[in-house]
Amino acid sequence: MNPTCKKRLGAIRLEIMKVVAQEEIAPAIFELVLEGEMVEAMRAGQFLHLRVPDDAHLLRRPISISSIDKANEQCHLIYRIEGAGTAIFSTLSQGDTLDVMGPQGNGFDLSDLDEQSQVLLVGGGIGVPPLLEVAKELYASGVKVVIVLGFATKDAVILEKELAQYGQVFVTTDDGSYGTKGNVSVVIKDLDSQFDAVYSCGAPGMMKYINQTFYDHPRAYLSLESRMACGMGACYACVLKVPESETVSQRVCEDGPVFRTGTVVL
Repeated sequence: MNPTCKKRLGAIRLEIMKVVAQEEIAPAIFELVLEGEMVEAMRAGQFLHLRVPDDAHLLRRPISISSIDKANEQCHLIYRIEGAGTAIFSTLSQGDTLDVMGPQGNGFDLSDLDEQSQVLLVGGGIGVPPLLEVAKELYASGVKVVIVLGFATKDAVILEKELAQYGQVFVTTDDGSYGTKGNVSVVIKDLDSQFDAVYSCGAPGMMKYINQTFYDHPRAYLSLESRMACGMGACYACVLKVPESETVSQRVCEDGPVFRTGTVVL
């Protein structure tokens, strides 16, 4: 990597990363592979803040890291086209470059789990990708992993086969077109297990359910999405309230995106 292509702003790293590959893996959902020195610092659950390669779009777009390959300095991002900015990302191909800020956020705490541990992963829709690296690292530590995924319909299902390499996978769809009909709660309520940790990422309704169900669990985590502006905690555009406090708040970009259940108001 050309040393002129990377710099730091305090603890924030900026780097021009190279596009290695990109493909559409489901309708309007793309997997983007980037290469650069920044990969060495990445942890499961963090995100990257990408500059749209078009001067008409001033704000960066936050995208979660799906998987990390430090040996080859590559990372995978999976995103859904939500607007003009992400539509531009979908046109990138091998050899193109992106202005990247990151890795950002606190990520998931995967420490102190081993062969004696059993962990639950819960993902919904485009919230599934951040859990792939979590599953991979837990499996490498010998942890027993149970994975529950929720999607709207069969066409939206992603990463089922990839996650099945690392644990038992249950899939639900709202319309019953694949797997179990209903949302993830249909499966979770019937799981006859005590989990040492819970890791989740998904739509607001799913996160509220996980937050309520595992409110007092000592190791249950929510990875939350939010609209961001600066992505560095300065603008306070992505704040969440803290229970029983009118003055304290948490920033998704800086204090999150991962929070313990019961620590923020959803």
